[in-house]
Amino acid sequence: MSASPPATSPAPTTATPAAPMSRALVLLLAVGAGLSVAPLYYAQPMLGLLSTEFGASASQIGLIPTLTQLGYAAAILLLAPLGDRIERRRLIAFKSAALLFALIVAAFSPNLVALCLASVLIGITASLAQDLLPAAATLAPDAQRGQTVGTVMTGLLLGILLSRVVSGTLAQQFGWRWVFGIAALSILGLGLMLQRGLPRMPPASPMPYGELLRSMLTLTRRYPALRTAAATQALLAVGFSAFWSTLAVMLHQSLNLGSAAAGAFGLAGAAGALAAPLAGRVADKRGARSVIRLGATLVLVSFLGMGLLPSNLWILVAGTVLFDLGVQSCLVAHQSIVYGLEPPARSRLNAVLIGAMFIGMATGAWLGSLSLQALGWRGVCGLAVLTSAAALLLRIRADRATDRAKTASA
Repeated sequence: MSASPPATSPAPTTATPAAPMSRALVLLLAVGAGLSVAPLYYAQPMLGLLSTEFGASASQIGLIPTLTQLGYAAAILLLAPLGDRIERRRLIAFKSAALLFALIVAAFSPNLVALCLASVLIGITASLAQDLLPAAATLAPDAQRGQTVGTVMTGLLLGILLSRVVSGTLAQQFGWRWVFGIAALSILGLGLMLQRGLPRMPPASPMPYGELLRSMLTLTRRYPALRTAAATQALLAVGFSAFWSTLAVMLHQSLNLGSAAAGAFGLAGAAGALAAPLAGRVADKRGARSVIRLGATLVLVSFLGMGLLPSNLWILVAGTVLFDLGVQSCLVAHQSIVYGLEPPARSRLNAVLIGAMFIGMATGAWLGSLSLQALGWRGVCGLAVLTSAAALLLRIRADRATDRAKTASA
């Protein structure tokens, strides 16, 4: 993974943000973000197959997505600050090699315990995606930064959405081990291309690692808006993850549908999530708070419908489109709020928001599998209804407190 470019290739240069980025470099970063985040979701459509092969219950097989999301959350909170301390190209090379290793371990896992351990490693090392995003922001000149980051974010989003489709189809045709094996090959190729294509990016901050971590706590205490955004997005993530972590098992057990059908639901999610960037424009015109309220309401209504008519595939598809749209719209709006709090600390503010979201994802995967085993699909939808309602109420309460504070200070 760390092989040097051939002698005929130019040596990597120091990053020069003032120079326009080539389309090839922007595309490389976008593809890299998509390929590196996709391993977080490969297992979800295959959970029915894995449950059968290992003879595991719904709660036991639910450990796989739970541990993956926990690993990712831990990496966001503990490793993301390293991008300010370590030369970013070297950090990206190391994480690429580590993600390759984790996927190989997963492909050859002899039992559920080994696959769970591999899932933790996949979650930790897939945080490579969160190193490529700030790399894009660092390398792009001011006039190109917004467009560049938007392109890389599109690649990341497509990686999340299409990963389920790809893994579900491959697993049904060739078996689940092939999914992880092919994923390992994709990361091998990506790592080599990143080593050839990325310039060197000197560390941006001399702040010691421990001080970087402490500053994230300071920012969380300083800004109530950050705490509200993190808590609201985490609550929405519980229902989101509960759905995706149990859908394959439910389709397999209740409707006798395979992993390809579960993966195909990723296309329905794509329809909703790809429309979510429009929420940014609405947030600019009408304010982020209204977008969050509408998004949380969409999530709540979607899960109510899917819980009331659990065996209706059309309701499931429509609900998937709407709740994905709601969750992603809330995330876009929350990011617009958080990024405006303290611009020099955007990476750490983002780490708090995304870290909280993935803690919610891990919690949702765990509680979702328990709900499915104890109460069936209606239990999963009921959990999502409760958490989305709590998110909506938290947002409304915070907005009223903000309005009162503004009135008092006027």
